[in-house]
Amino acid sequence: MKFHTKYLLFHTRKKREYINITDEVEQAVRESKIKEGMVLVSAMHITAGVYINDAENGLIQDIDEWAEKLAPYADYRHHHTGETNGDAHLKNLLLGHEVVIPVTGGRCDFGPWQQVYYAEFDGCRPKKLVIKVMGE
Repeated sequence: MKFHTKYLLFHTRKKREYINITDEVEQAVRESKIKEGMVLVSAMHITAGVYINDAENGLIQDIDEWAEKLAPYADYRHHHTGETNGDAHLKNLLLGHEVVIPVTGGRCDFGPWQQVYYAEFDGCRPKKLVIKVMGE
């Protein structure tokens, strides 16, 4: 079995952003030269997430509003530690921090309209994501 690792760095301009990283994930699979296997895409911060869905602006707004409704910016007990990002931790739990994508014939084996997104919930500072391709 072969492995290939690639890191992406983010420094968003806004506190919450949703960034389509499908091209970067597909590039990592090509670089790996793996034909059959899987690729793990994982946010390396507990205030960010990774998810798969449609690349449609209205849907992205809906996801953002849904996450804000379920985990609104508020006064959480976590804030008593000096942090003010309790909502970002909860949003990470809602969307998840990683996805696994099958690799078939040297390509990501996506379903129709599937795209990979990095979701930033506590931005305006450096963050990191790992792409780990595994297979033969």
